[in-house]
Amino acid sequence: MSQKTEKAVNNYKNGYTCAQAVACAFCEEAGIDEKTMFRLTEAQGVGLGGMEGHCGALSGAAAVLGAVNSTADLEKTDSKGKTIGLSRELTKRFQEKNGAVICKELKGIETGKMLRSCPGCVEDAAEILEDILKEA
Repeated sequence: MSQKTEKAVNNYKNGYTCAQAVACAFCEEAGIDEKTMFRLTEAQGVGLGGMEGHCGALSGAAAVLGAVNSTADLEKTDSKGKTIGLSRELTKRFQEKNGAVICKELKGIETGKMLRSCPGCVEDAAEILEDILKEA
């Protein structure tokens, strides 16, 4: 397990939401201090809308991709295509590894079959994010 992934998992164990755990492990790459990243990703935990949406760990990773890739040019928003492509790749790899991207599906709420635990989702999202950042 890489240092970034280990930091993400430890963040989760220390009470961060899954989104915060991943995103805060990559603050240096994102150029955002940890307190700000923590605040920005708080609502993304537990699968947006209380397990109804995408896995929070995946959402936190996508937030990092946006922070890293965006040109932040408000007049010429030319980086969004690449950023969305990176997010698509993140989602694809997470789906392939875990069989779902929606929190309640990962937790098996309706089927009774858990596909991946929250710490496992944090670990996977951090590893995939790290790989994509290295490739990009």
